[in-house]
Amino acid sequence: MTDAALGLLQQAMASPWVYLALFVLAALDGFIPVIPGEASLVTAAVFVGSGDLNLFAIVLAGAAGAFAGDHVAYLIGRSSIGRLQARIRRRPRSRAAFDWASATLAERGGQALLASRWVPGVRTATTITMGGVGYPLRSFALFDTAAAALWATSWSLMGYLGGAAFGTDPIKGLLFGLGLATVLMLLSGAVRHIRRRVIAARNPVSTAQHAELAEVPERL
Repeated sequence: MTDAALGLLQQAMASPWVYLALFVLAALDGFIPVIPGEASLVTAAVFVGSGDLNLFAIVLAGAAGAFAGDHVAYLIGRSSIGRLQARIRRRPRSRAAFDWASATLAERGGQALLASRWVPGVRTATTITMGGVGYPLRSFALFDTAAAALWATSWSLMGYLGGAAFGTDPIKGLLFGLGLATVLMLLSGAVRHIRRRVIAARNPVSTAQHAELAEVPERL
């Protein structure tokens, strides 16, 4: 069974369409969090050592896909939340939450975009919100270029290191790369959770405003 699975993987990685597939998966991952964008990059990079794939091309495909997907999420936010601004502003609490989010992202939007890129689901919520509050598209594109490039490079390197460490056994290399990616995602999520708790303790008002903004689409 393992040999059969490995054979199928090797055939897939040898396909001339693999870079397009990586682009599409990374793009979909930008606004559909269940798509395994990170896993696809790690998997492809494991097979770089076999000579079938190019590490730079993997990074480029992943970064371009992530950039495209983030902009789709941004446009979703701009067309949905943006359309509802008049209704949002009729409610004092919703208006206050929306204004708080706009001011916060205007001040630290780039930092939020860079940090959220590492946590599936959170990055989608961040990019949609940035579109909804009207964060400047030019600034969004600039920061997202850096975020997408760093994201694609880091996950690809994890797969490459796994493949290099277990060159004679790609399955072990794949498990190593995916395991390392999972650990780092869990650590990133834990750090973000702790940071949110610290912020909530210091400034409960901003936390309440954030929750209010998140509930606006449900109430509307």
